[in-house]
Amino acid sequence: MNDIYVWITSIGAVVMATFALILRLRATKKPASVRKIIIPPIAMSTGFLMFLYEPARPAFIQVIEAVAVGIIFSVLLIKTSKFEIKEQQIYLKRSKAFAFILVGLLLARILFKLIIGDAINIEELAGMFFLLAYGMIIPWRISMYVSFKKIEKELQTKVKSNAVTLNP
Repeated sequence: MNDIYVWITSIGAVVMATFALILRLRATKKPASVRKIIIPPIAMSTGFLMFLYEPARPAFIQVIEAVAVGIIFSVLLIKTSKFEIKEQQIYLKRSKAFAFILVGLLLARILFKLIIGDAINIEELAGMFFLLAYGMIIPWRISMYVSFKKIEKELQTKVKSNAVTLNP
């Protein structure tokens, strides 16, 4: 594999991971919303346009493998994404494990690239990493949505019960 490609894409991955970590830390300071949960996978779906370029299309078995690995990795993100009620609003809890998981995923990505990078062409590998990421974000965000709705219902019940207690 071309060494410059490994360096450029690895640096790009580090920059993106740093950006994701900063966004996640900022997200814990503001109330969560359904919109904030569903926008990332919708915005990310534009990446499927890469598959219009034929060399970026992995074989069917590679698609299955990439999505399966993404789903497995999503479990780590699901476990570290919890909501809490503060000041009558729903917030994403800050998780120290999230940063370690993100760094671990980044290292795994670089390691996978080094191991299988010579066996698979660059464009196809990019497609596989995109599918892995999408396979990870979809279950994670679905889990966040379900959890958010559960907490939202709990909050509404509390608000209603407080309103009944205040206005007998």
